Amino acid sequence: MVNGTEDWYELLQISPNAEPETIHRVYRLLARRFHPDNGQTGNADRFLAITRAYEVLSNPEQRAQYDVGYLPHRQERWQAVAGEEDNDFEAEQLSRLAVLEVLYTQRRLKPDTSGASLLDLEQMTGRPREHLEFPMWYLTQKQLVKRTDNSSFVITAAGADELERGAQGKRRRIGGRSAEPSEGPFAAGPRVANAGKA
Repeated sequence: MVNGTEDWYELLQISPNAEPETIHRVYRLLARRFHPDNGQTGNADRFLAITRAYEVLSNPEQRAQYDVGYLPHRQERWQAVAGEEDNDFEAEQLSRLAVLEVLYTQRRLKPDTSGASLLDLEQMTGRPREHLEFPMWYLTQKQLVKRTDNSSFVITAAGADELERGAQGKRRRIGGRSAEPSEGPFAAGPRVANAGKA
């Protein structure tokens, strides 16, 4: 929070230097995910919050007014002791998913791709570099992405399988058939062993 108000940049997971088109693209992605009509990931409170953030940050006058109070406290916030908001597991899962989706699409459209650099991923996902370092470490350790000889990132077959498995599970849940929650890097949280099984 900044002076008792929400941190709109953090809520949208974008840099304070983000261009208007980046703000719009990220908002559309998050709005689809959290819209109350989305049976799998809908969250009315989160949807209202990101909509309010978008309304402020997409309006040049409101954004300038917000930045006057935000920027002086930005450094303070990063130096603060890690709190609950600094461990937003759902935001980390969304970051990993966004990276995999970008790399999957890149590989599918250009099979001979040389990959995407961290700067490319920063621009394509709308997330600042410092917010991508942990997701990239995680995805690399899980061998869902790998570094190429030119230090770019590409999705692996395991990463494509994980992304497609998640999409299939979502379709089954939307279609009304039961599906096991994902056990991969995008699981919603800790699972109790054999929960829900007969």
